[in-house]
This record gives sequence, structure tokens and C-alpha cells, in this order.
Amino acid sequence: MSENLTAPVAKGSDGTSAPKTPQTTKAPQTRRTKLTYPKVLLLIAGGLILLSLLRIITGANNLTESGQYTAALNAAVPIGLAGLGGLWAERSGVVNIGLEGMMMLGAFSAGAVGWQHGPWAAALAGILGGALGGLLHALATVTFGVDHIISGVAINIMALGLTQFLAKLWFGAAGGTASAAGGNDKQSPPMPDMPTFTVPGLSDWLLSVEKHHWFLVSDLAGILGSLVSNVSWLTLLTVAVFVVSFFVLWRSSFGLRLRSSGEGPVAAESLGVNVYRYKYAAVIVSGALAGLGGAFLAIYVHIYQDGQTGGRGYIGLATMIFGNWRPGGVAMGAGLFGFMDALQLRGGGPTVHALLLLLAVLLLGLAVWKLRGGHRTQGVISLVAAVLLAVWYATSDTVPLEIVGVAPYLATLLVLSLAAQRLRPPKAIGKTYRRGQGK
Repeated sequence: MSENLTAPVAKGSDGTSAPKTPQTTKAPQTRRTKLTYPKVLLLIAGGLILLSLLRIITGANNLTESGQYTAALNAAVPIGLAGLGGLWAERSGVVNIGLEGMMMLGAFSAGAVGWQHGPWAAALAGILGGALGGLLHALATVTFGVDHIISGVAINIMALGLTQFLAKLWFGAAGGTASAAGGNDKQSPPMPDMPTFTVPGLSDWLLSVEKHHWFLVSDLAGILGSLVSNVSWLTLLTVAVFVVSFFVLWRSSFGLRLRSSGEGPVAAESLGVNVYRYKYAAVIVSGALAGLGGAFLAIYVHIYQDGQTGGRGYIGLATMIFGNWRPGGVAMGAGLFGFMDALQLRGGGPTVHALLLLLAVLLLGLAVWKLRGGHRTQGVISLVAAVLLAVWYATSDTVPLEIVGVAPYLATLLVLSLAAQRLRPPKAIGKTYRRGQGK
């Protein structure tokens, strides 16, 4: 008796046998976890609990003091504005390496106007100065098709030379009004203070709760107290700019057309979008935001100084990448850098030393997660790093000043390396576009 070795067949609609269609196996798709608002709130709550525990274990009270977060907020604002400016430009498909130069132009413009007309006029001048840098970058990249990186580097070099030349001409001229008011070749005359915002009653109550050093309660009071005590109006303006940018870019037809210019300019043009116009608008807004960040630096210390930006434009670009080209991510990246910058300024070696223990715990958790997911190499590397940091913490009492000074940059590099696998830049970013090229 012979065995039927043929594959089973299916009956057709007419009763005849029809061959079975072979099924193709689909490759497994990796699903990315989406960060919803409840998950973000849980992450923030978990981070606060970890900081509270770390403060109690190590005795580093600077970790959650209101002064720490006030300084962090002031350090985060210019970086966040630069990162948001980069987001506007790159969402339209234009790489803006020139953020540093646009911040220089904004800071210089603020110093040149502020000592005579006050801080609000300085902020407006900074916006205009940065916008002019953005217009130049748009002219080079969009109209003339210059490589975006080359144009951005050229703007940085031009801004550095121009501000130094004009500072000598305007602030340091012998017998001039600016020189008599306290200016010189390296800085502008001082300008008046920017008004601050304080919630009466609530501010004093939160600061009094902070002094008790209760677990979690005092830590939360210290953080909230920094948000309602002596907050610069420019900081509140920055928060509003982030919110408006989100709604404009993701909740309006203007933003949809702008983002389509960075994703598929040829397809956008076929639908009637004037791609040139939207690229110009995005890059000019990018420069204006970076200029406002530079103006904040000058207004915060009351003068413009040579070298005042200190590479914050490049750090803003890094926060934009870390934030995956989203306003919320940019704000988180800027906040992280501001927190680390404030730590190394206020707490010094002992406070940064306490963070070694926190970093060891986080890397241990990352190692467990990677090993469970089958990523053995990354898991082992994270585990070894966690052990080394734990040993470093246990065998020392402080951190050398050299490491303290570069702690913000090390933190930025670490976060960027961990977030690199989730990045999704606009598809047409950095590509030269010419009207009608799809025909």
C-alpha cells in the first residue's frame, strides 16, 4: 500500500482541486516602546525617588536643593533654545551647524543694545542678530546649494571674527560713550537686570519644607520651589516658545508643509508646497531662537563677553539629536546638561562623586535589560562599567576637578550613545534640493 506523499490540496469553488499557495514567513519585526505621557511621568517619579535615596545615602544635599535647580534652569535655557533652533532647521531638511555663530551674533547684539535700552530691547536685538545669521545660512544652502556643513562652519568663523572686530570698534574705542560706561575690547558696558517672577506665599512655604530634608517631600519641595522663585521672564518665554513650537510644527498645516519639505521635498512640491519658502522660514526661525539663547547669556550676566557662548551651540545640536528631533526630547536633553553643569559649579567633586553610585545602579539595570533581551555584548559591557564605577565610588571620597569640569560633556556623550539606536532624522536632511528636480 503506497503512501500519499503529496501536499494536501484545497478545493476550489467548482469542486476541483486547487494547489495550495505557499505561505511566506515574515521576518519578525521589532516593536519600539512608545513613550506616552503616563510613562514619562513614571520615569520622572522614578528619577526623583532615586535622587532622594541617593541624597540620603551619600549626604549630598545639593542634588535636590532649590538653588541647584535654579542654576540648572538658567544653564538649560540657552542650550534648549539652540537645540530648538536646530530642530526647526533640520525638520525642513537644512543642517544648521552654524548655531554657535548665530548665538554669538545674538549675544553681541544683546550687549550692544542692552546697556542703553534695557534687557527687553537686548532680547529683541539678540533675536534679530541670530535671524540675520539664519538668513545668511538659508541664502547659502537653499538658494545657492552650498553644502550645509560648509556653510554652517563658515558662519561660525565669520561670527567670531565679526563680533571681535565690532567689540573693539564699538565698546573699546578710546573716548567713546561705551568705553566710558565700562566697556572694553572684550566686553560691553553693563545692562540693567531682567525682572524675575516669584509666586508669593507658595515660594516661601516650599523653601521652608525643603529645609527639613524629609525623604522625597523636601526633595520635591526644593525642585518646585526653584520653579516659582526668582524665575527670569526670559525663562518663562522659553517655555512658551517650546509649547508653541510643538503646536506649530505638529498641529498645524504650516508645520505639516514644513516637515514635508524635510522628509520629501519633491513630493511636497508636487502637492503645491513652496519648499524654498518653508526652508527659508525654518532656518530664519532657527537663527532667531539661537540668537535669543545667546541674548539670554548676555542678559543673565548683564554684559556681553568675548567667547561667551562657550560651545553651547554645538551642545544644543547634540541635545536636538538626543531628543530625536522633537521639542520634548530637546527640553529633556537641555535639562540634563543644565543639571550636570550646575552640579559641577555648585557642588564640585563630592556631589559629582555621589552621582557615580547612581550611574552604577543605572548601568546595572541597563545590563540586566540587555542580557534579558539577548544583547550579550552590550549587557556585559554595561555590567563591567557598573562594577568599575561602584569600585571607584567605594574607594574614593571625591572626584578630581578635571573630571568635574567635563562632567556635563561626559553625561551628554553617554546619553547620546545610549539613545543612538532610536534616532530617526528627517529623510531629506542635508540634501541639496532644486525646484522642479522631480520632473
